[in-house]
Amino acid sequence: MAGSPEELEITAAEYRRLAAKEKPAPLLLRNAVTAFFSGGAICLLGQAIQNSYIALGFNPEEVANPTVITVIFLASLLTGLGLFDRLARFTGAGTAVPVTGFANSLTAAALEFKKEGLVLGVGAKIFSLAGSILLFGVVTAFFVGLISALF
Repeated sequence: MAGSPEELEITAAEYRRLAAKEKPAPLLLRNAVTAFFSGGAICLLGQAIQNSYIALGFNPEEVANPTVITVIFLASLLTGLGLFDRLARFTGAGTAVPVTGFANSLTAAALEFKKEGLVLGVGAKIFSLAGSILLFGVVTAFFVGLISALF
């Protein structure tokens, strides 16, 4: 009998084989080139911001912190306006890898849980995401500093 339940049964291996056959091939070269140029564009923007601070009279040795803060602010603003996700869909990893991706993650978590309140919503979700990153960043900085001091 056509269409009987016995004919519709499929093993897990057969399903994986069928799914792999239908899955589109990833556009690796296109994705890599897009990520390279979009990440480079973010870095170019950062350099332009840094040069602007220097032109405004900031000390060239101390201009890195305001530059990073400005880039983080811009990424957070774009996230709040709903534009960062649209940009990231096109650029891929180019926007996720620099500090802009981290700023987007924190801002998106804050926006998602703002209805739960400032402490239990925004504060808790930001630190649940950032906590592991900050911890590993501090530990890595400690070991890099230790190695630098020893050698």
